[in-house]
Amino acid sequence: MQEGSSGGRIAGYFGLLRVGNCAMAAFGALLAAIICAGLDGTADSWLDVILSMIVVVMFTGAGNSLNDYFDREIDKTAHPERPLPKGLVTPRQVLTFAVVLFVFAQIVSAFVSVWSFGIVAASIAVMVAYEKLLKAQGLLGNMSIGWLTGALFLFGGAAVDKMELAWILALLAFLATIGREIIKDVQDIEGDRGSRNTFPMRVGVKKAGALASAAFIGAVALSPLPYLWDMLSEWYVPAVAVADGIFIYCALIHFGNPERGQKIAKLAMFVALMAFLLGGVL
Repeated sequence: MQEGSSGGRIAGYFGLLRVGNCAMAAFGALLAAIICAGLDGTADSWLDVILSMIVVVMFTGAGNSLNDYFDREIDKTAHPERPLPKGLVTPRQVLTFAVVLFVFAQIVSAFVSVWSFGIVAASIAVMVAYEKLLKAQGLLGNMSIGWLTGALFLFGGAAVDKMELAWILALLAFLATIGREIIKDVQDIEGDRGSRNTFPMRVGVKKAGALASAAFIGAVALSPLPYLWDMLSEWYVPAVAVADGIFIYCALIHFGNPERGQKIAKLAMFVALMAFLLGGVL
């Protein structure tokens, strides 16, 4: 199907959304709400939770579309299967689609809470800045991804009116994500030469790795706070101790093996998420 057919355009728009990514993001927002308020609190706020999941789907789809718009030349060789390189949609249609989704995400967020409205506005600004300016600008780009990852907890907290815990969890996710993103840049340093000016390129691999380790250790140092402040149950403690141990291990070994370090960081983040969930539900 070519871009001129309505069927082709519809298929193209669905392709821009990357439905699997949207579904995972919505599920993440649901988990964040459960962590912050427990099952009963989430059930009590079911409408706001559903609206927040809709906001996350629209925001994620808009972000994916914006990414395709700005990477349209790269994707001709890197991702020729995507809707824009295949000619199912035009660059103008992709940009319009992204803007429309961002606008609707902002409108729907207003029906959840003031917090939700503000988080969406800030996240749109970060996403646009990342795609237009910061993606190739090293640490600021890594911090943008960290904010967008942590924002999932903020969306969940805003839906159930539990922002105190949401901010702590978002900060932990922010730090862990920065560490993982820096390690990824170290791993990709040769392939990125000439197209990006990443943090390891600017300061050197050792200094960048040291900051990645500092971010992981910072997350470990802050991880007891949700329990110490009576925000999560005692079930959180042993599970987050395992996650902390994995983060510390990652902070030590990624210098010699960035690829393994990145995989270990992902594992640590997953275990930490399970720790949050256990502490929020049990």
